[in-house]
Amino acid sequence: MDTTAPRTLDPALLRRAGRLLLRALSLAACVAAWQWASTHHLDLGLVSFQNVPSPKDVLDAATTLIESPKLALHLKASVWRVFAGFVAAGIVGIGLGLFIGRSRLLEDVLLPPLEMLRPIPAVAWIPLAILMFPSSELSMVFITFIGALFPILLNTVHGVEGADPRLVASSRSLGAGRWTIFSEVILPAAAPNIVTGLSIGMGTAWFCLVTAEMISGQFGIGYYTWAAYTIQNYPDIVVGMLFIGVIGMGSSALVKKIGDLAMPWYHMQRKKR
Repeated sequence: MDTTAPRTLDPALLRRAGRLLLRALSLAACVAAWQWASTHHLDLGLVSFQNVPSPKDVLDAATTLIESPKLALHLKASVWRVFAGFVAAGIVGIGLGLFIGRSRLLEDVLLPPLEMLRPIPAVAWIPLAILMFPSSELSMVFITFIGALFPILLNTVHGVEGADPRLVASSRSLGAGRWTIFSEVILPAAAPNIVTGLSIGMGTAWFCLVTAEMISGQFGIGYYTWAAYTIQNYPDIVVGMLFIGVIGMGSSALVKKIGDLAMPWYHMQRKKR
């Protein structure tokens, strides 16, 4: 007689599979709506799909680009520019954010000019970037740096300011010095906000890529998209947009995943709630 109990599926695994299926269906529904609107030349007055390429046209253009040797050059150029600007923004944004969040004097001195620069769009920095840097490559890296800097900076400041003052007071009462409080209380408390800022900053850096690569005249996914626009090659415009969206989404998810792995205590606290 078989006394083994029947195997049951893990509920957590089922929930995860259900969420993945829901997300896949959401994307499929968007593509289906796009296909219907473009093939029927939908015209809603304010919004028209008469000249919007269909998913099939975009797929054909994407296949042509993937088969072209230029794709690797475009990706290599864009990834370098985005990641170089992002790393520089991470170093500057986290460093400034930690000090501004802990010092009222630095907040009064540094935050007003930074807040004044923050609303300036990336495209407005192009003339100044060309004047400031000796090469177009550095100018493009600077544009992605500006795009990523402010989300990282402000999230870091909010994370530091949100640290529980009772933990700081308790550490002081136990004899902890300034550096110990900073490294073992302030930094772990601000880490979730810092990771959020890094994730948003990565997405913003890719958002600024087309603006950055308007300076260039050779390679890059942003340049490819802009060049397609200038010659009114509509399927290639959408292909460039989709490449930027997919790579940007993947990069942001990678940053968040690495940050989550570096904060095991944070997820343990969330599970206990």
